[in-house]
Amino acid sequence: MVHGSGVRPGSAGVGSASAASGAGGGSTEAERGTGSGPGPVGKLALDPRLVRRARELARRAGQPVVELARGHTTVSVERAVLRLAGVGGADPDGIPWVNRLVDAVVAEVGLAHGVTLPVFDALVRELGPPVRGGRGNGVPATEVGEALTLLAQKSAAGSVRFGVPSGRAATSARAAARRAVGAGLRRIDRRRAERDRLVRRHGDPVQRPWIYLIVATGDIYEDIPQAQAAARAGADVIAVIRSTGQSLLDYVPEGATREGFAGTYATQENFRLMRAALDASSKELGRYVRLTNYASGLCMPEMAVLAGLERLDMMLNDSMYGILFRDINPVRTFVDQRFSRQVHARAGIIINTGEDNYLTTADAVDEAHTVTVSQLLNEFFAHEAGLADRQLGLGHAFEIDPAVPESFRLELAHALLARELFPDAPLKWMPPTRYMTGDVFRGNLLDGFFNLVGTMTRQDILLVGMMTEAVVTPWLSDRDIALQNVRYVLGAAGGLHEDFVPAPGGFIQQRAGRVLGEAVELLERIVDDGLLTAIADGTFGITKRPADRGRGLDGVAAHADDYYNPATELLESVEEGS
Repeated sequence: MVHGSGVRPGSAGVGSASAASGAGGGSTEAERGTGSGPGPVGKLALDPRLVRRARELARRAGQPVVELARGHTTVSVERAVLRLAGVGGADPDGIPWVNRLVDAVVAEVGLAHGVTLPVFDALVRELGPPVRGGRGNGVPATEVGEALTLLAQKSAAGSVRFGVPSGRAATSARAAARRAVGAGLRRIDRRRAERDRLVRRHGDPVQRPWIYLIVATGDIYEDIPQAQAAARAGADVIAVIRSTGQSLLDYVPEGATREGFAGTYATQENFRLMRAALDASSKELGRYVRLTNYASGLCMPEMAVLAGLERLDMMLNDSMYGILFRDINPVRTFVDQRFSRQVHARAGIIINTGEDNYLTTADAVDEAHTVTVSQLLNEFFAHEAGLADRQLGLGHAFEIDPAVPESFRLELAHALLARELFPDAPLKWMPPTRYMTGDVFRGNLLDGFFNLVGTMTRQDILLVGMMTEAVVTPWLSDRDIALQNVRYVLGAAGGLHEDFVPAPGGFIQQRAGRVLGEAVELLERIVDDGLLTAIADGTFGITKRPADRGRGLDGVAAHADDYYNPATELLESVEEGS
């Protein structure tokens, strides 16, 4: 490993800025590489042809994975569909009824057909067809969720049999399932409209970046006052860190919880409680306070549905994190990710991706281009699922070893590259963690540098760094000092991005051009070899994850010819019509 290789002033990198204009800003079209002009653009004078080449390669690398996802389903996708139809609650052992129901169907007819038709066929046989307004013999349309939960209880007792219907029975089951799932999507639509109304009523934070702060006591009733205190102290976004290991649970715990480990369990009830508390804070403070949690791990699609139903605003949502750091099977999680992002698109939720995590295991200088590659792939996957640019909280981080010469200028180059490649995305800027040593004074200084880079490069979401990182779970006093750091830097230098223009052809422009060039070279190799092969070879985060291994693979199935999923049908009909 050679720190700083290829970053010496005057060294020629791919896409170097010999013809830099030096002009601040640059048109959005040009920065995105969609303009027709051949000249360098933006503060970094990036070659627009190289930017277009990078996006085209990302599309070609990602498309086979999209096709793979379109042809497969998972147990979590099927559970998410039934949650939209209204299945809720858990058995006395805490296992959700939706798990019991899907497991019963899979045991009898397999996963390849989807569970919706077998479940609604059984519902009609056992309890009668859903009927509007309670007219006639059957289940009132407004009570289908309760009826499905009752069906799950009956199946757990062994009194219900499942089969794949055909003919008129299939037609009837399909119509009933589509109505029930459609009602669930309309509930998400209403929560999205409610968010829009509250943002108009209370307003958004005056400044950018939004200040993003974590709470994580393990007890939702302790998290709530900490979150409200953080909002009063200036936090614009509250993230409730999830209990350690929840990403590997193949079910979503139920109810309000008070016993998490280094975090609080993500449950629908905990979502509801925290959202209600932050709504009260929004009213008190006169600005809308956003709430973040996780749609990742083995229950990614279900978490997305629950977040939509409870009006969460941002969700950490990136299959690569689960693959690399939780050993979740790549096929399983790419299928889950596509469905979850379709739901996030419908719910108006901003996703946060996890590229920052690569730099906690790989060198932040030598492997900087892997972050750019992953951001470009995430942009493609997100757009394909229906997310708009304004919903792409693409991640990156301040993780260069401070002992590396010119580490601050390197951070500036990397952060500005992300800003100019994705000008309309609310980028999420992550603080230093890897080289926080426990020296709180050094840590506070590094966090100040991080905050300064964030404002100089116009990042949108700034996670508050803690000087006690790697020492303790932050105390309230730690958060207060960390917020003082943020407020000081944003107050003193919040408009510095207007004056900050890298020297034409200088260190920062050359470094950014080199990283982009290396990203293009890597994307070319991924297109040739395939993304799943690249992941298996340890391209990202120097961690090797083959596609035929990992957790959750037994919950994946290729679609049978008669596979049916009303949620996907409804979500994709909106995307095509939009």
